[in-house]
Amino acid sequence: MTDKTLHIVGGGMAGSEAAWQAAHMGVDVVLHEMRPKVETFAHQTDDFAEMVCSNSFRSDDDEQNAVGLLHWEMRQANGLIMSSADHNRLPAGGALAVDRDAFAQYVTEKLRALPNIRVEYGEISDLPTDGHWIFATGPLTSPALGDAIANETGTDRLAFFDAIAPIVYADSIDMDVVWAQSRYDKGDTEDERRAYLNCPMTRDQYEAFIDALLAADKTEFHEGETATYFDGCLPIEVMAERGRDTLRFGPMKPVGLTNAHKPDDKPYAVVQLRRDNALGTLYNIVGFQTKMKYGAQTDVFRMIPGLENASFARLGGIHRNTFMNSPTLLDSQMRLKSRPNLRFAGQVTGVEGYVESAAMGLLAGRLAAAELLGLDLPDVPQDTAMGALIHHITGGAEAKSFQPMNVNFGLFRPVDGLKGGRRGRKDRYKAYTDRAKAAWIDWLEQST
Repeated sequence: MTDKTLHIVGGGMAGSEAAWQAAHMGVDVVLHEMRPKVETFAHQTDDFAEMVCSNSFRSDDDEQNAVGLLHWEMRQANGLIMSSADHNRLPAGGALAVDRDAFAQYVTEKLRALPNIRVEYGEISDLPTDGHWIFATGPLTSPALGDAIANETGTDRLAFFDAIAPIVYADSIDMDVVWAQSRYDKGDTEDERRAYLNCPMTRDQYEAFIDALLAADKTEFHEGETATYFDGCLPIEVMAERGRDTLRFGPMKPVGLTNAHKPDDKPYAVVQLRRDNALGTLYNIVGFQTKMKYGAQTDVFRMIPGLENASFARLGGIHRNTFMNSPTLLDSQMRLKSRPNLRFAGQVTGVEGYVESAAMGLLAGRLAAAELLGLDLPDVPQDTAMGALIHHITGGAEAKSFQPMNVNFGLFRPVDGLKGGRRGRKDRYKAYTDRAKAAWIDWLEQST
């Protein structure tokens, strides 16, 4: 091991982005990935940056949405994850959705093409005592490594549970019942305006569906595990348990849609499917993360009008997601306070979402490379989306109640002179994004 080599553990969103950024700054990188030697239940391929949950990066609006702003900042920083997303984009209304297989293949090919990145396969189960390391092991951190982190930090691992949604073969969907339309016809092109498939439900169908959902066999947790979910990825049965109309005001809301087959009929609820690959042969059921057992899933989901004969390319599932109490453990450079040669990035640090994970990988890669090269990078401006996130996880959040967090404007410092409330929201968000863009460009210019 040479002192100037950066080791990155984990080839997911954060690890891939960290490797890309560090390598482009001129640092030699060793990317450690345990797959395929050590498999996980959620991964289907050996590619880097495989998407195991949704295929959506959410809103791409960089003026009125915090995650869209994060997209913009990553693009400005030559981000690999955003480059792959843009190259493998699918119609999704105002959202940024991708062909998940092509997306991961693109990332893998780009990383393998760089001469100063070497890939080593195998599990890293301990925290190294020397060298420069970034741990970006994501939601599926191995039990052995999780125990090593817990032993080093002197705290129990924190965990919550993520569920993944099922994927349906397009040719098994009944298009005499289902119609293509994005909510409120959102999108600049015809493909965007028809990016979702919609399955309408009458009140009786909805009530029967809720009854079946609540009665279905669910995955049981092991002794000692508690089902603490991240609110942005709740299983549908957990939402249904909160009230019979919860789904109808959530992922199954019928607003902004007109049934092309029966324009005068107002659906009581609507299930949406989003294209999952460029060929249009696969669709995922939007917001339908689930912990139902496989047999129950096929029975319940075939109650959805238009999916009576559905064939599933993948059924839903649930997995444990490990994250650290970062506000107490990491410094502002994402280094472990007790072992500053170790950095952490991605979901293990307590950010939630593909984009947020990749963004923390981007920063960790740049910060680690700068340290190796003897460069003195200025602090990431707190008024940027990147800065708001890193500030939150490394000290801005309340440690006692720390939970995984998506990027949102609630993490941003107020802009003086702007009114609060819903009426002032559009101007306020535009002010946030304008301020962030200027600060981010300034930081990038100082950092190169």
